[in-house]
Parts: sequence; C-alpha cells; structure tokens
Amino acid sequence: MNSTDSIFVAGHRGLVGAALVRALQAAGYSNLLTATRQETDLTNQEAVERFFASRKPSYVFLAAARVGGIMANNTRPADFLTENLQIQTNVIDAAYRHGVKKLLFLGSSCIYPKLAPQPIQEQDLLTGSLEPTNQWYAIAKIAGLKMCQAYRRQHGFDAISLMPTNLYGPGDNFDLQASHVLPALIRKFHEARLAGAQEVVVWGTGSPKREFLHVDDLASACLFLMRNYDGEEPMNVGSGEEIEIGALAEMVRQVVGCQAPIRFDTSVPDGTPRKLLDCSKLRALGWTPGIGLTQGLRQTYAWYQDLLALNDYLPRTA
Repeated sequence: MNSTDSIFVAGHRGLVGAALVRALQAAGYSNLLTATRQETDLTNQEAVERFFASRKPSYVFLAAARVGGIMANNTRPADFLTENLQIQTNVIDAAYRHGVKKLLFLGSSCIYPKLAPQPIQEQDLLTGSLEPTNQWYAIAKIAGLKMCQAYRRQHGFDAISLMPTNLYGPGDNFDLQASHVLPALIRKFHEARLAGAQEVVVWGTGSPKREFLHVDDLASACLFLMRNYDGEEPMNVGSGEEIEIGALAEMVRQVVGCQAPIRFDTSVPDGTPRKLLDCSKLRALGWTPGIGLTQGLRQTYAWYQDLLALNDYLPRTA
C-alpha cells in the first residue's frame, strides 16, 4: 500500500474499525474511506454497489460485523447469521468486481471447534463441532473465510483472512446484555465500586481460559499482514497468553479498585472451556504484540471513565 492509495475501512465506528483508522492515520495513510450505516448499509447489495462504483477503493479492511457476547448470540441467532452473511458477501463480491487490489477479512477465533486441541492451529478449522452458544456467528465467519478462498482460487482475487482472539480496548461495547466478557467485567466492577455493592456476580464458573488481545495490537497486525502476507490460508492473531476468567475478574477488580467480593453464577453457561490460538505462523513472519494485559486493562478502564465523565456514554446494543 502507498500513502496515497484509497483505503476503505468497513465498520470504522466499531472497536476494530476505529483502531484500524487510528493505525492507518499514524502510519501516514491519509486517503481513508469510511461510511456510516446511514450512508451505506452494508447489508444492502445495491448500496454497497453504489459505494464501490463511486468511491473506488484500492484496498479494503472488512471489519464490519454484528458482534456480541453469549447472551446476544443466544437470543438473536438469526441476526448474527443473516447480517454477517449479507455484509461479507456484498463487500467481498463488490471489491472483486470493482478492481480492489487487496481485501483483508476479519474472522474470529470462535470459528474453531469447541474442543479443538490447544493451542488451536489454523488447520483445526472444521475438524469438530462448534460451541453452540455462538455457532450462528461462527458459521457466518467461516463462510466469509471460505468466500475469500473461493474468490482467490476462481478469480485470482487477493483476499486474506485473519482470525483474531478475544479483543478489548478503547471503543469497546459495555452494554451488559450484548458485550463480551472483559468490558462487561469492567462495567460491573465500576458500578459496584460506585454503589458500594456487597458482591459482584460473574457469569459461569470462572474456570474457562481465554486469550485476550488489545485492539490496537490487532490493528498493527492487520497493517503488517496487508503489507506482508498474500496466502490463502487464514492467519491466527493473538497474544499467546491465556488466563482463567476467575483470575481475569480478580485482575479487573483490582484495576477498578472495587472492594466487593466475586460470586460466580454457575447457572450461566461457560462457553468453550479453553481457547488459545497458535500464532506461530504470524510470529515467524516477524510480528509480535506490544500491549500487555494489565497495561491494556488500565488503558481501557481510563478510556471508559473518561467517556462517562463526558456524559457521552450510551450503551450500544449488539
């Protein structure tokens, strides 16, 4: 990519899209194309066609998606399946037909089998059953990955796929009904501290292990791979470190400064028992993350507090 190339960041208002915009601007790319849903509804094929015909991007980062945690996935499976299929089908096809030089598709580590060997390698895809609580989202993301591969094989379209681990950072969704585990914990402990609560309830047993990656590290990896990778196989992107949810909750409690003890609600499903990505392929290319979990949590909590102080916070739905 050259500094003058037009680059479309699809989903620029989301957690990942906003981080991509920050990273691209910091790297000197000034010709960035964005579109809100009101301007271009990516689930609408005609709207996407008009956008590509008029704006003519040279590169595309496809970060737009309907995302959410266990509760959102369980209660709105049709939305997670249908909207993600529509977005990625419309954007990938239009990008190919309008001569985009390269497209980067962002998948998710939830595409892998629930009981995949640990750490999970890229070739473990489709070797077992999915985690039932997010299977609808996972199936859509698998379809997007396969679409990139199919367009590469049949049309020679340079489309690559990244499979990031659990993400967090500035711009995250703190809506307790739709958020992922880490922002939900930050909000719960923050509100418990302010209210002087007697306890903080955390969903599940606390025993599952998860890997977390700061969203600015993901953006860094996206730029790196857009410049240095053109393979058909997906590429895992993670921190290489995992932590039990119980230990994570304690870490968040300390960062927030909450004194209330933790109670685990074992009536709520845990989800996948363990999910650690094997990122050896990415490491071999020369990229490593730079933001540790404690540092990232402090930064994210500071951002959340600043947002609340500005009276500019409205919980986002999935």
